[in-house]
Amino acid sequence: MSGRKKTLLKVIILGDSGVGKTSLMQQFVNSKFSHQYKATIGADFLTKEITVDGGKQVTLQIWDTAGQERFQSLGVAFYRGADCCVLCYDVTNEKSLNNLASWKDEFLIQSNVANPADFPFIIIGNKIDVDESKKIASLQKKLNNVTSNQLGGLNYPVFETSARDAINVEPAFEVVAKMALQQEELNEAGNDVSDDYNDAINIHLESESSSCMC
Repeated sequence: MSGRKKTLLKVIILGDSGVGKTSLMQQFVNSKFSHQYKATIGADFLTKEITVDGGKQVTLQIWDTAGQERFQSLGVAFYRGADCCVLCYDVTNEKSLNNLASWKDEFLIQSNVANPADFPFIIIGNKIDVDESKKIASLQKKLNNVTSNQLGGLNYPVFETSARDAINVEPAFEVVAKMALQQEELNEAGNDVSDDYNDAINIHLESESSSCMC
């Protein structure tokens, strides 16, 4: 990895339709917001180059996936090779918060990651720019309940954002990039160990073959 100047990191954004996945991606990558985004069909992605961890250049490939159930079967084609997954909900929509566990499970099943328990997830609650009266009552308590009981009690990073007003979008994706980079480095370290093991096996087999008296 030291020989590469830039690393490609694949990030998946999951969540119910309408929570603002496309808006978050567009705000982060292109610094723009529109009320006219159409529902994503299947999946789409944008890329952005950023610098993390004191100078490491990475390219985030951010996949915006459809929130409609009829497109979920396409997930396997898009989830494979992901380095981080963003679970997104709407702070005005309690159902979208409760569905995060289902999206996480769907991702782990379809992506076939090597170590599901250690895979990096981050939670984003979008649309904090709305009127306070429209927000979920006792939001923090419900979020804690979902995190503790439905997401396995894991301490995932949580950000509250506004894609419309660009609040906390940049910090959230900076953490996404750091987590994805750590996952990529772990994957590469695992591959190096696997390669060393395979090389050792091959050398052993070649040695046995050369000494065979048949």
